[in-house]
Amino acid sequence: MTKRDVHGASKEELRDKARMIRREVVRLTDICGSGHYGSAFSIAELLSVLYYGLMHVRPNEPTWADRDRFTMGKGHAAIALYPVLADLGFFPKTDLDSYTRLGSPLGDHPDMRKVKGADFSSGSIGHNLSVSVGMASALKLSGSPGRVVCMMGDGEQTEGQVWEAAIAGSAWGLDNLVGIVDINHAGSDGYTQDTMPTEPLADKWRAFGWDVIELDDGHDLDKTFDALNRALNDKRDKPCCVLADTVAGKGVSFMEGGWQWHLGFLGKKDVERAYAEIEAGHIG
Repeated sequence: MTKRDVHGASKEELRDKARMIRREVVRLTDICGSGHYGSAFSIAELLSVLYYGLMHVRPNEPTWADRDRFTMGKGHAAIALYPVLADLGFFPKTDLDSYTRLGSPLGDHPDMRKVKGADFSSGSIGHNLSVSVGMASALKLSGSPGRVVCMMGDGEQTEGQVWEAAIAGSAWGLDNLVGIVDINHAGSDGYTQDTMPTEPLADKWRAFGWDVIELDDGHDLDKTFDALNRALNDKRDKPCCVLADTVAGKGVSFMEGGWQWHLGFLGKKDVERAYAEIEAGHIG
């Protein structure tokens, strides 16, 4: 089994990968004409640690039976995932240039039938934890060491299907299942605490029978690695949920913390400013 070990990549290399993700989000949004800056920037460090540090993947063998699976409940943030998959070699980097164009495999949400490295498709928010429960159950039944990681948003926690899946994951003792909630406090209609508050999430997930790891800064690489490593590798008899506190739009000052950049488009001058701030930033 191949393993990408965070100790084989320096902290600065992981930070560079997060910068790369943000740069590509800006570039791909420029191609598309609209993009989810806020929710993509908030998960850059989480994706960097997962894919370049902890998950077992084989880019040259994307359907490897014992691989770790990654699903996105918040599939609108796939614009942050595609650059990672291309960088790892799941598909040519030149494919990114066609993002959302007619005939491109890369849509606003990932399509598992078209995108190598995308373990499941997404669309309506709230479905993919159920999918992940099914995957984790199948892996256990087959004796596979593969784990399943499901990335969700905090606004997504209002979906009833999330909690139906949470009950099943706990009841079936799926210790190979990890949920990550990106708590960036912002949604398409406003701040989550104003539109539909879901806190206290830690108490809720524990009440549904999951181990909970509270990550107070999902942009600090040391803390992020520690939390995700514990979630994936500690011995337990139940699934685990990482509650990652993040900042919507992290890395570009005029976007940070604002729900208005959940979906948007930058003019030329603001694109240049965004690139400059991403390069100058010292996140993590």
